[in-house]
Amino acid sequence: MDFQLSMPKSGDDHENKPNPDEIREVIIIGAGPAGLTAAIYTARAHLKPLMIEGYFSGGQLMDTTEVENYPGFRNGIMGPDLMAEMHAQAERFGTEFLTKDVTKVDLSGDIKKVWVEDDLFQAKTVIISTGATANYLGLENEKRLLGRGVSACATCDGFFFQDKEICVIGGDDSAMEEATFLTKFASKVYVIHRRDQFRASKIMVKKAADNPKIEFIMDTVVEDVLGEDAVTGVRLKNVKTGEVTDLPVEGMFLAIGHTPATKLFVGQLEMNEKGYLITSTDKHNITATSMPGVFACGDVQDDHYQQAITAAGSGCQAALDVEQYLEAQAIPTEEETSMAAAA
Repeated sequence: MDFQLSMPKSGDDHENKPNPDEIREVIIIGAGPAGLTAAIYTARAHLKPLMIEGYFSGGQLMDTTEVENYPGFRNGIMGPDLMAEMHAQAERFGTEFLTKDVTKVDLSGDIKKVWVEDDLFQAKTVIISTGATANYLGLENEKRLLGRGVSACATCDGFFFQDKEICVIGGDDSAMEEATFLTKFASKVYVIHRRDQFRASKIMVKKAADNPKIEFIMDTVVEDVLGEDAVTGVRLKNVKTGEVTDLPVEGMFLAIGHTPATKLFVGQLEMNEKGYLITSTDKHNITATSMPGVFACGDVQDDHYQQAITAAGSGCQAALDVEQYLEAQAIPTEEETSMAAAA
C-alpha cells in the first residue's frame, strides 16, 4: 500500500519560523519515534524544544504498513498514522517544528550551534535522533513492493507470513537470526547469499543449518523481485555459473545491515566501526555522547534492537538525561557561591 502523511509544515510557514537569535534549552535533530518521544518529554518539562525534523520526517515507520507490536494499539496501527499521532502529541505540549534538513553543526563549547541552510540555531543541549536506514538491493521492483512482501524487519512483519515460503537476503549473524526467527511463521525460509561462505559465526550458521525449514542458496544474487500487487517470487542469478532461475516466494526479507544517519557528526562525536554514535555506559546518563551536552537516542546509536518501541524508550531516556544535565549546569559552584556572598 502507498501512504501519504501530512505533517504540520511549521518550517515552511514564515510567520511560525523559529527565532534563530534565541539560545534554547534543547534542539532535537530528527523526528522518528525516538526524537518525537524526546520532544514530548522535554516539552512537558517546559524546556521548549525545537525539533528540526527534516524534509523526510517520521523515520522508517513512514515506510511501514501495519504496526502490531507497538503497545497501546490492540488492533494495530499504520506506521504513518502512529508517527502523525506522536507528532501531534509533541506539538500539543509546545514543541516547535522546523521541517527542513540540518546542514551543519558545531557541537563544541557550552552553546551548541546548528545550521539550517543560512539560519543558525543555538542551544545548551542537543538530542540527536537522526535514525538509520535499512540497506536495500537497489532494485526498482524491490522499492515498489516494499510493504507488499518486501521487508527489512523480520520482527515487525514476520507474523504476516504464516505458512508461506519466503527468503532472507544476507550472510551475517543478523541474517541467520532473522531466518531462524521467521521459521516460527513461515513454512520455508531460503537464505540467499552472494558468496560461497557466510560471514556469520559458526554457531549461528549451524543453528540455521540444523533447522529443517531453512535452506541455503549460495553464490547467488537477487536480480529482480517478481509480482504486481504483492511479491510472488525472486529472480536469482548464480554468480559462478551465470544461471538465472525464478524462486517462488511470497516474501523477501533484507538482512544486509543498516546505515546510520551520522555524516553530520563525523569528526565531532565518537562512533563505532559501523558509524553508529557511541553513548555512555553510565546507567545514570545512558544517552550521553562523547561531547558534553549532546545526547543520542534511537537507531542512530542502536545497531542491535532497532525497534520503534526501543527507540521511543531511548527518546524518553535522552529527554530525562537532558533535564538532569541542565539542572546540574544551573547549580552554582562553591566558587560562584563564595563570590556572590563576598559581593
